[in-house]
Amino acid sequence: MGPDIHVTVAAVVHRDGRFLLVEEQIDGQLQLNQPAGHLEPDETLVQAVRREAFEETTCRFDPEALVGAYLWQVPGSGRTYLRMAFCGGVGAPDPTAALDTGIERTIWLTRNEIVARQPHWRSPLVLRCVDDYLAGHRYPLDLLVSLLSDA
Repeated sequence: MGPDIHVTVAAVVHRDGRFLLVEEQIDGQLQLNQPAGHLEPDETLVQAVRREAFEETTCRFDPEALVGAYLWQVPGSGRTYLRMAFCGGVGAPDPTAALDTGIERTIWLTRNEIVARQPHWRSPLVLRCVDDYLAGHRYPLDLLVSLLSDA
């Protein structure tokens, strides 16, 4: 594992037996992922997941708990990601906002529908986060401590 670790956040949203996901264009291919993205400088993890969820879905995300922290290295690339996955709820889409660049649409899928679309997952973390959520993994948000000057 190299010293360059990309910190990302993801929103796990479950409603009526379905999970909120996004379809996004990555290198010319349509891929499936939770609303997710990179932590930006001077941003807490909770701020990042709220921002990323809104940018990718136009819905306000209210994080309730941490589902898990996942370290994953992309096979053959040397890129390593630390994903912090949060669960919570979303409001209605904001009709005045546009989806982030590359996001084609939001989609609600059952676990079985997610499994059936495995060739299109952005990473194996897509199903792992769903399964950990369904297994009841929840950690309090106060577990996360930020020492940023603006936090």
